Amino acid sequence: MKQFVLLLVFVFSFLGCKNLESNTDIDNKSKLIEVFKASSSDYPNISVHRGGKGLKNYPENCLETITYVNDSITAIYEIDIAQTKDGQLILMHDNSLDRTTNGSGLVKNKTYNQIKRLNLVDDFGNKTNFRIPLFSEVLEWSRENNVLLTVDIKRSVSQKAVIDAIKKANAEDVCIIITYDVAQAQSAYNLNPNLLLSVSARNHKEFDRLLETNIPTENMLAFTGTRLSNASLYKRLKEKNMLCILGTLGNLDRQAEARGDSLYKNWYSKGVNILATDRPFEAFNAINKKEILKKIQLK
Repeated sequence: MKQFVLLLVFVFSFLGCKNLESNTDIDNKSKLIEVFKASSSDYPNISVHRGGKGLKNYPENCLETITYVNDSITAIYEIDIAQTKDGQLILMHDNSLDRTTNGSGLVKNKTYNQIKRLNLVDDFGNKTNFRIPLFSEVLEWSRENNVLLTVDIKRSVSQKAVIDAIKKANAEDVCIIITYDVAQAQSAYNLNPNLLLSVSARNHKEFDRLLETNIPTENMLAFTGTRLSNASLYKRLKEKNMLCILGTLGNLDRQAEARGDSLYKNWYSKGVNILATDRPFEAFNAINKKEILKKIQLK
């Protein structure tokens, strides 16, 4: 009888610990999971591609550029993560240094000490005084200033290394992990189920595949591609209390530049929640109907 009582005590103690762990997991969920819902309204509706492009004297994937844009509008900033030869995570879109710096060669063949001496170059070929930032530096700045990032992990970079860096910086509340297919989404969720994920859902078939996983829809922010999807997809996402991003970068941005920025408002009204764009100031003005400080020199 005594052994039976001890067994019961052990079982209840174990269950209590499991419940405590479960509650702790809930408490550790990124705040973004609650913010980025269709039933909410206090999320940014502009995502700035590569942290800012087409800006004279302000290069892409540059902390100073993000700061500069953030002085004028409220937005999310998409950044690209690459890795140096000695394992340092940096902001860089290309495999090569040639286009965006005054250096040359592959990122993976350079140490951070070699890379940090280089100057970033803007989209017009102008050399700036800005340097390639460490991912850790951008995470610290974003956390301190409550600026949101969508983190695009390059193919050559370990997803785990990036997610571990976010956790180490206590930056889960300001980071969204970008994934391009179900396998990447599942892997990211398994590594850290507390993070909000940008998932590819360009059509009903892709969305159905996501729903077949064990990833809760509350952890999903749907990227619906760079062209308008069927209205039924936007409706279905809303019914699941999910937000969606339309990538206007590329063709749609060019349409708006040629035919008028009111197109952004038109696309937004079709059920899109967030526009990912290379023209953040124009898109922000069109959607939010606010005048912003136009101190940026555009094309």
